[in-house]
Amino acid sequence: MRTYKSHHEDIDIPDLDILTLLFESEWCAAKEETVIHAEAANPSNSITKSQARETVKRIAHVLRNKFEIGKGNGAGKDVVLSVVSGSPFIPVLFYSIVAAAGVYSGASGAFTVTELARQMQDANAKLLLCSPEYEDLTVTAAKKSNIPLSRILIIDAKTPGDWKLLPVTGDRTRNVLDLQHGPQLEWKRITTQHELEQTTTCLMYSSGTTGLPKGVLISHRNLVACNVCGMHITKSFLAQREREGRPFEFRTIAHLPMAHIGGISWSSLNPFYLGGTAYWVDKYDFESFIEYHRRYKLTTQWTVPPIWLAIAKSAAVTDHFDTLQIACTGAAPMGPELTKEATRKLGTGKIPIIAQLWGATETTGSISGVDWGYNDETCSSGAPFPNLRLRFVDDNDQDVEPGQPGEILVAGPFVCQGYHNRPEANASSFLDDFYRTGDIGIWRDGLIYVVDRKKELIKYKGLQVAPAELEALLTSHPKIVDAAVIGVQDESRATEVPRAFIVVKPGVSVEAAEVVEFVAANLANHKRLRGGVEFLQEIPKSASGKILRKELRQRVLEEEKRRGAKL
Repeated sequence: MRTYKSHHEDIDIPDLDILTLLFESEWCAAKEETVIHAEAANPSNSITKSQARETVKRIAHVLRNKFEIGKGNGAGKDVVLSVVSGSPFIPVLFYSIVAAAGVYSGASGAFTVTELARQMQDANAKLLLCSPEYEDLTVTAAKKSNIPLSRILIIDAKTPGDWKLLPVTGDRTRNVLDLQHGPQLEWKRITTQHELEQTTTCLMYSSGTTGLPKGVLISHRNLVACNVCGMHITKSFLAQREREGRPFEFRTIAHLPMAHIGGISWSSLNPFYLGGTAYWVDKYDFESFIEYHRRYKLTTQWTVPPIWLAIAKSAAVTDHFDTLQIACTGAAPMGPELTKEATRKLGTGKIPIIAQLWGATETTGSISGVDWGYNDETCSSGAPFPNLRLRFVDDNDQDVEPGQPGEILVAGPFVCQGYHNRPEANASSFLDDFYRTGDIGIWRDGLIYVVDRKKELIKYKGLQVAPAELEALLTSHPKIVDAAVIGVQDESRATEVPRAFIVVKPGVSVEAAEVVEFVAANLANHKRLRGGVEFLQEIPKSASGKILRKELRQRVLEEEKRRGAKL
């Protein structure tokens, strides 16, 4: 077996639960008075580390004693499901659910009733939390799932210092919280590795490599390793800034939903570790996003390729990102041309090139990245974080030679406990201790290069074509603002061929032939757009920025049906 590790030494991961790590350990840089979370639209609506600790204990007491979370079934069993917009209250609710020995599960506000009800039923949710705008959706799904309406609470987080949880039934003005004087519940301090590995904190939903969304069981140990080992790439950068007498100040926009693992790992945990503020937006919109960067002189941003693409292409972006010092991208590969184009808009063009992170919900978020401050012009996904082992295997699970593409398998403390009530998915998604990521990658010079998703690779006459490579090239075209590529079957050639879906810059025109010729002039013959070019107003994407190729494939199928009906 050929395995690969980080160039960093392994770390002695502390035997601490995630709340003790955040609030009571020396691992985290946040001071008692540090503002951890704030509302971007109203920064007075904020909470410090000290205030958050007391608030968490009071909410945990309510969850335990009024709603019996963590009371009868024991720790890590009772699921509290939330359908929420972003606010500084939301991460505090997450900590509080864990403090009550419950399990946090986030659901997308974009869900249909059927999709939300499916997650409620699969998770066996015991309590539901929702923002006001999702009340109707949550109530309807709860009725479909036979969950009593008395188990639904509406979040009111607009008044600084007076956050509320309001019942759907009965007196709707009755706040079940008393955050000033209410009794407190101390969370259980866990100090044994086995219990840390076995106690679930989050049930996050992911499609994995295939199929309908499945509940991913994430433990205390997973979250602690994610924070301690994942943030190790910041160490040399932070130390250098201290030596120079200009300590780094962490400020970022939290815009990824708490139904996404990035909302947990990037926005809820890192403000403690890095000792700064996450400014929360209720919903992402580009104009507000760039304006908040300018207003709060933000220094750090983790986001997804579509947002970097918008930054790169928008004439509205001028000095908005001049204070940015650390820029990271994740959720999908980003090509070198777009990376360089976007980087020119950041930190007056003087910060290192945007660093790519790589990971999955099943790995508690990112598990590789470039050290902060290092300029990686190769656009790799960096090195694996400490304490992880990787394999690159072929379709027969045999190790490929270094430098050759293979599916990436990962083992270590970041890897989840498995899927909730899915033994068949566990059997197919894990090989011994290794999780099958479904990503095709190459190991070169100690770095990971993610080529594409295994199920998304196009096979043209036996040769592999990576959609991500074509998409990166297409978005480098001056007239193209976004692109997606899928494989379509060409019966005349008895093979798959690439088809591109293009969004053109407003006010300009592009012929399909021009796009085809552009690809032919820049890539190998087998990567040509033999499947044609279609023009769209928008590329369908998930909330986390991943291209919804399933929708594009469905579009092609419907087109073929219409064409067949006319014959």
